[in-house]
Amino acid sequence: MSDLKIEQKRSLSRLEAADRLAALASALRQGEDAELELEPWTLSLRIPSELHSEIELEVGGGEIELEIEFKWSTAPATPTKSEAGAGAAKRTTTKRTAAKKSRA
Repeated sequence: MSDLKIEQKRSLSRLEAADRLAALASALRQGEDAELELEPWTLSLRIPSELHSEIELEVGGGEIELEIEFKWSTAPATPTKSEAGAGAAKRTTTKRTAAKKSRA
């Protein structure tokens, strides 16, 4: 069961659909605290730098269905091993530089 679900179904022109996708692309590019206009609503989303995506295409019954899905965790981000290692290396380098300066 989800904490919140908003669903909107309506017919759009091809240009309106393109505008929706462009607005979504802009929000994803902005990241962090992004706003997405979905009339009559404005969605405020916290978007992390890493997402899981799924694209599904289904053809049958005289219709084509294209689904584009993005998922991300609502948990606070934890640094990856490489980010954590880089931070530790930077702190070590800073300490060594400070120690050399104090000896001089």
